Amino acid sequence: MEINDLTPAEQRVWRAFATGTTVDFRTAGEENGPERTVRAVVLRALLLNGPREPGEVAALKVLGARITGVLDLRYAAVDSVVRLGHCRFEKAPRLAGAQLNYLSLRDSVLPGLGAARTRIDGSLRLTRCRIDGPVHLGGAQISGALFLEQAELAVEDPAQPVLQLHQISIDDDLCARGLRAQGLIRLDGATVAGSIDLEDAELINPGAHVLDGESLDVGANLLGRRLRARGRIDLRGARIPGRVDLLRAHLSNPGDTALRASSCVIGEIWLRGGGTIEGRLNLRRAEINQLHLEPEMLPDEVRLLDLTYTFLTPHEPAERRLPMLERDEEFDPHAYEQLTAAYRRIGDDQAARLVQLAKQRRRRSTLPWYGRLWGHLQDAAVGYGFRPLRAAVWLLSLLAVGSVAFALEHPRALKASEAPDFNPVFYTLDLLLPVISFGQESAFAPSGWHQSLAYVLILTGWILATTVVAGVTRTVSRQ
Repeated sequence: MEINDLTPAEQRVWRAFATGTTVDFRTAGEENGPERTVRAVVLRALLLNGPREPGEVAALKVLGARITGVLDLRYAAVDSVVRLGHCRFEKAPRLAGAQLNYLSLRDSVLPGLGAARTRIDGSLRLTRCRIDGPVHLGGAQISGALFLEQAELAVEDPAQPVLQLHQISIDDDLCARGLRAQGLIRLDGATVAGSIDLEDAELINPGAHVLDGESLDVGANLLGRRLRARGRIDLRGARIPGRVDLLRAHLSNPGDTALRASSCVIGEIWLRGGGTIEGRLNLRRAEINQLHLEPEMLPDEVRLLDLTYTFLTPHEPAERRLPMLERDEEFDPHAYEQLTAAYRRIGDDQAARLVQLAKQRRRRSTLPWYGRLWGHLQDAAVGYGFRPLRAAVWLLSLLAVGSVAFALEHPRALKASEAPDFNPVFYTLDLLLPVISFGQESAFAPSGWHQSLAYVLILTGWILATTVVAGVTRTVSRQ
């Protein structure tokens, strides 16, 4: 391409390329006028075979241009820095398979971007870009960071992902603070060596996936403070050694799952300060070191099967934590054991006992009728062994009733000459305590309604003794 074939605007860009000088069209004529229009084929020719000057670093630096045609750099090797800021692209650039040094399109307007499997030795900057079409970066390798701060992304076809980052490899951070995206963001199989920053972002795809991060591998943190997501966030199988920070985030996907972090390995999850999650929360089979969860953010449905965590913060009474377990439609004894262990780590044995009692009551609902009946008896008698003082109250009450009843009317002696003096208190104790004998029960035989009372005392004594033994056994086994 000869310089005489170029328009005045293109000649400015051509001459500036050899020395890496910035060409600013933002004050040159009308936005779509010839003074600001540059053909994409000219930019391609510069990047592939542009003029060089000894001792200078060639670079394409253009601001405020209107770029017509398709910037096609597929499978090309470009060793110059490319900065096309505040530009308006007529067609979506095609960069699939290209090898670039550094690419910045900040503050530009594009109808899309095709850069699958692109290799960028530096960073890719799409800060404050408005892209009205799909952005395809699947399989790309970025040695620096990917910047999407305050970018606005949308697609006409809701079934098409708005941002495809699947299998991408980023050696630094993915910075998307303030991102506005309408459609699906694919991050499945992606590797980010640093952090993913989605603070103040707004992700919209109602009734469908808004963020698919299955098997995502992050080196540090996933930051989502004040994130607003209308759709499903899926982090199944992700590995995030730092924290998933959803402080003051608003997650909404009514009638379906709002947040799925099942089978994940995560250092910390922060769910606090935001509104109640609208939709299901799924943490099944996840391994979390610290689960920082405010009860107010819990939705009506949770899935906690085989969830493992070491610390649960902030410290809350057991009465405020138990609804988290009761909202899971499937009874999972492991969930109750995890909550019990969390309370014991901080020395709150009373809360741990309440959780174990709630576990037995929940388990009772899964038993056949005779098991539920026996469970109710154990619960009423000694609270499944976690409230042993109840047995003492029952015994003292029955002892008082029996002592008064038998004191008013002594039962007859079986052998008057051999019978000891009748004592209503010890006679009642003989009936209540099946393993202790004071010699009263065998010496006297009640009659009439006293006989019925004696049967009730004997039966109740056996029930109390059995439940006390079961409770003591359970307590010993826990220790």
